Order: sequence, then C-alpha cells, then structure tokens
Amino acid sequence: DSDLSMRTLSTPSPALIFPLNSPGFQNGRGSSTSSSSVTGETVAMVHSPPPTRLTHPLIRLASKHQKEQANIDRLPDHSMVQIFSFLPTNQLCRCARVCRRWYNLAWDPRLWRTIRLTGETINADRALKVLTRRLCQDTPNVCLMLETVIVSGCRRLTDRGLYTIAQCCPELRRLEVSGCYNISNEAVFDVVSLCPNLEHLDVSGCSKVTCISLTREASIKLSPLHGKQISIRYLDMTDCFVLEDEGLHTIAAHCTQLTHLYLRRCVRITDEGLRYLMIYCTSIKELSVSDCRFVSDFGMREIAKLESRLRYLSIAHCGRITDVGIRYIAKYCSKLRYLNARGCEGITDHGVEYLAKNCTKLKSLDIGKCPLVSDTGLEFLALNCFNLKRLSLKSCESITGQGLQIVAANCFDLQMLNVQDCDVSVDALRFVKRHCKRCIIEHTNPAFF
Repeated sequence: DSDLSMRTLSTPSPALIFPLNSPGFQNGRGSSTSSSSVTGETVAMVHSPPPTRLTHPLIRLASKHQKEQANIDRLPDHSMVQIFSFLPTNQLCRCARVCRRWYNLAWDPRLWRTIRLTGETINADRALKVLTRRLCQDTPNVCLMLETVIVSGCRRLTDRGLYTIAQCCPELRRLEVSGCYNISNEAVFDVVSLCPNLEHLDVSGCSKVTCISLTREASIKLSPLHGKQISIRYLDMTDCFVLEDEGLHTIAAHCTQLTHLYLRRCVRITDEGLRYLMIYCTSIKELSVSDCRFVSDFGMREIAKLESRLRYLSIAHCGRITDVGIRYIAKYCSKLRYLNARGCEGITDHGVEYLAKNCTKLKSLDIGKCPLVSDTGLEFLALNCFNLKRLSLKSCESITGQGLQIVAANCFDLQMLNVQDCDVSVDALRFVKRHCKRCIIEHTNPAFF
C-alpha cells in the first residue's frame, strides 16, 4: 500500500459528521448531489479506509481459479477520478469503501472543491476539523483545492469552525454561513484576513456580526501601497440587526471592490450610513436596503451617485421614500433594470412617470402596496418600458382593468403579472392573457382560471 493509504488509517468514522438520525444522513444517502465535472461539489462525509479485502454486493471477488483483474481496475487513476466526478455524493462515499485504491481516489482533492454542510443538529465545528485534516494530507496544514464552504443553518457552528477554515483554506473564494447566529466579528475578521482571495461572503442571519474588517495583525503587515483592502465583491448581511452606520462605514472603507451588497432588515442603518457607502464603494451594481425604515429620500440621493452602474435596487417597505427619492434614482441611474419599491406608500403616479421616462430599460418593477399609483402611472410605464418582463401591482387599490389593458397592449414580453387584491375584471385579465401569451398572472379573482 502507498504512504497515502497508511496515513488514512486514523480517519474518523462518518458518525462524527452525519449522525445516522440526522437530516444530513438518511438511509446512507447524502443531502445533496455532486456535479458533472471534476470541479463539482460533494457533501462532507468521511469513512474509515476499507480493509485490504472487502466483500461488497456489487463486486464479485475473484476465486482461486479466477485471478483475472476486473476491467475497471485497469483504468488509470486520472480516468477513475473523472468517472467519480459524475457520481452523486452518496455513491462517491460508497465507492470509497470498496478498496484502498478507490478510497484514495474518492478523496482526490479535485473532487472536493466545495464542502456543503446543512442541518441544525450537525456538529459543524468537528466536521470542518475532520474534513480539513483529511484534505490536508497531501499538502500539510493547507487545503489548496478547497474554494467554497457552505455551512447554512448549522446552529452549532461557532468561531472555532471558522478559525479552522481561516487557518487551512488560503484559496477560499466563497463562504456562506447564513443562519449561524453563534458567529462573531473576530472569526469573520480572521477569515477575510487569512483568505485573501475571498470574493463571496454570506453572513445573513448572523446577528452578532456588526462589521467586516481585517484583524489588527493583518492590517499591520499590509504595505501602505495596498492599504487595508479586502477583495470581497459579494456581501450579504441580511438580518444582521445590530449593524449600524459606523459598522457600515468600516465595511465600505475596507471592501471597496463591492459590487453586490444586501442589507435587508438591517434596521439601524440610516442615510448617513449610505453616505459612507457611496464614498468608498463606487462599483456597486446591486443594492438592497429593504425594510431599513430610517432610509429616506436623502439616502436615495446618495445611492443615485452610483449613476449608470446601478442595475438592481430594492427599497421595499422604506416608508420614508417618496417621489423625490424616486426622481433622484430615475434621473441618474438610467440603466436600472430592477426596482422593488413595494410598500413605499409615498410613491405616486408622478414618481412612476419619472421612472418610466428615464429608465426605459427597466425589466422588473414591484410597486405593490402603493395606493397612490393608478392607471395613469401604468400608462406612462407601458408607453416607455417596452422591455418590461415582471410587474407586481399587489394591493394597489387605484389600479383598474383599463390600466392593465394598456400595459398588455404595449409590453408583449411580460412574463409575470401580480394583481392580487386588485379590483380588476375577468375581461381585463383575459385581455392580458391574449396579448401576453407567456405571462403568468397571479390574481385573487375566482372567476378567472
């Protein structure tokens, strides 16, 4: 046996990662599938190496009179690894139990570019420690191939698990720890400091995270030429309730390359925080401040500084935003493709007119629960935004069938229309269906089906 085979004798059993009664391991099957290439993803499951001779129901052992080698065993290692890359997770783990050669091939680092752990009961800290130790055998203490770690909804994940990732995975590019509320700032700082290639970070639901920054030690080591920069481009801090303007200021100053930022339900953010953001992060394409109730028209004036770079904006349920804020966005962000302004009750037909005349490439618009928007606003929308594909008018009390007919007659590419709780007739809905063949209509009219 090779040296690698000898080094795997102490590999822990799968019970350390997926208990038999946990959601992540049922009937011997993993909770997700692998992809169709060597760069695919597999669920973290570790088995002890099989003995030299192992009876398996799918393998016929050679008898004393039949010593011929099985055809599949004649394939070279690189071909076997390619075959394994097409297998779903549970089958790959079963292959690791056939023989020592298959065990070593199934743990080829190229098959483990991604680790995905899910479930509230899983001991994520121990699982990450076991996996990184196993994947570091060829390159001691470093997982050079691991690029993505997704540990979503694992409530038992703590800072200890993130420390393991930070120490062992310098090539990490994507980290998702959504719903792991035991994570603190210090562990996140370690990850972004020791993983310089990290581009995608999802800490949504991590209520203890109030900032993204480098550790003090990392800041000292950086040269003045590079400054204190983090390469993150995608950052999701949804439901980080304690995030405040000062924390957003620090994030903006360190993560200047941000292109996607989601701050949904970060209820302490104000217009001042958005001002800090626009000073440093001038490349943002997608921004969400939904349910940030302190954001007002002044915040929209700051966001409008992104100009033509902004493509996606969500300001849902920001009750302090009116036509004035919409006018700022419409005037400067002419290439906007998506706008969610649901629940912004201060928006009227005038706001929709500004938007329609300036953002003619708009493809998706949600102005549900805006009672001051009427058929007049829909007419401006229909006559200017011909590429509109998704339109939500849910609970718009002033909308009638006449406005819907104008939209349907001009926006032939409409694919989704939400008119739930709107007073529209069956004839108007049928008119929409005739003119927009591919449109899915969400409605509450029992007479239309």
